[in-house]
Amino acid sequence: MIAFEKSVGAVIFRRSENKIFYLLLHYPGGHWDFPKGHVESGESDEETLRREVEEETEIRNVEILPSFKMQIRYFYRAKEEEKEKRKKAGKFVNISKKVVYYLAETDGGDEIKISFEHTGYAWLEFEKALEKITYDNSKNVIKKADVFLKSKQL
Repeated sequence: MIAFEKSVGAVIFRRSENKIFYLLLHYPGGHWDFPKGHVESGESDEETLRREVEEETEIRNVEILPSFKMQIRYFYRAKEEEKEKRKKAGKFVNISKKVVYYLAETDGGDEIKISFEHTGYAWLEFEKALEKITYDNSKNVIKKADVFLKSKQL
């Protein structure tokens, strides 16, 4: 059987010296990606985005750009610790995941303090961020976000 789950993620960016920098988080599994997390019962996408960004980075000041929204889908099988937790909770270990990404700007004034869910972070310009991101789905998200920002000349 397959579990269907939804998460919300944020392509967080800031401006400095007429450049755009994107925030990437380093996950314990070794991959680099955006902040994201499961939608909790009764939460809107915006509430999930704000909660997850704050929990994972302590950034509280974000302006969500409502005209950028991108969905990705993927399938995975839970492994190791996640697999055991899911089994104990009576959940399926095969997961079909939908992630909705939004673009959100921060003024960069908040100090980043990553949660236990991550091992590091980086603020990178587009080309370096694209190189660092691990998964193709996320590479496509940042490509579309960057094109969107440049087309809007934000």
